Amino acid sequence: MLKNSLLLVDDEISILRSYARDLRAEQYNVTTASNGNEAIRALWENNFNIVVTDLVMPGLDGIEVLREAKKRNPEICVLVLTGYGDMQSAVEALRHGADDYLLKPLDIEALLFRLTEHLEKQKERQKIMFRQKIITLCAYCRDIKDDSGEKEALEWVKWEDYLIRKTGITLSHGCCPTCFEKIKVEWKL
Repeated sequence: MLKNSLLLVDDEISILRSYARDLRAEQYNVTTASNGNEAIRALWENNFNIVVTDLVMPGLDGIEVLREAKKRNPEICVLVLTGYGDMQSAVEALRHGADDYLLKPLDIEALLFRLTEHLEKQKERQKIMFRQKIITLCAYCRDIKDDSGEKEALEWVKWEDYLIRKTGITLSHGCCPTCFEKIKVEWKL
């Protein structure tokens, strides 16, 4: 079973093929691109967990690939790999949201270690984001657990109050046709 979808970008075909072969052997679903234009096209045609991109390439460089990847999906992990590393390029890559900046030559074990580390962090961020979208609702009274404050200050509030406070909307009460029919029967209208 394939673990993760990875876009590998490098203009040096021998490096591209070597890393792609080794990553596939480790059960990564690898798509390759030999330049920035191919990489950007692949980003818009597929969903990737992670991008490993060379920094210096003719045409669109690794920073452009990084920017486009983050524009497409801010949660995607992008590792910048370069043989021409210096402090200025590292700062620029990190400023644009790179998750890592690695220097060539990089053996496959080191790359696999970094990939594993970043993918674990990505999964943890996804769990946190998922939990942030859950509202705890009492099954009996329909109050909502307001966990937006301090952990010690968690409180249960009426769902209407919670909705008004969180969204700023105004509620208008009415009665749907199904409930109206039930009320008619109960009240003998």
